[in-house]
Amino acid sequence: MISRETTMKRVVLVRIAPGEDILLGLRQAVVDHSISNGLFLTGFGSKAIGTEPFIQPLDICSFNGYVLDGKVHCHIDFSDERNGFGGHLEEGTLALTFANIAIGEIEDSVRIAGWDTIADEQDL
Repeated sequence: MISRETTMKRVVLVRIAPGEDILLGLRQAVVDHSISNGLFLTGFGSKAIGTEPFIQPLDICSFNGYVLDGKVHCHIDFSDERNGFGGHLEEGTLALTFANIAIGEIEDSVRIAGWDTIADEQDL
């Protein structure tokens, strides 16, 4: 088990416009705001699945994950009127109406790179 204590430096608010790739937008925000380490605090919006004319809108219920040494590792949860599901946020996930996400930047002195890999604890 590994644990680290850190403090929040700032919160960066990101809005992804309709039709934009959500993951690419988050990566760009991390670069634009020089975020090395961070947490996805909250997020919501919508996306669609399917192709014309059979498009189903989905609510985005949450975003969670880390920015690890400048690398975005984000998960996303969706729902329709009956079911909820989610997983890794992948390239090609486009906002339907919008996606709003808050990234909490944490201090750079805490080392969390590699926390999203299988590794021996002494190597982290």
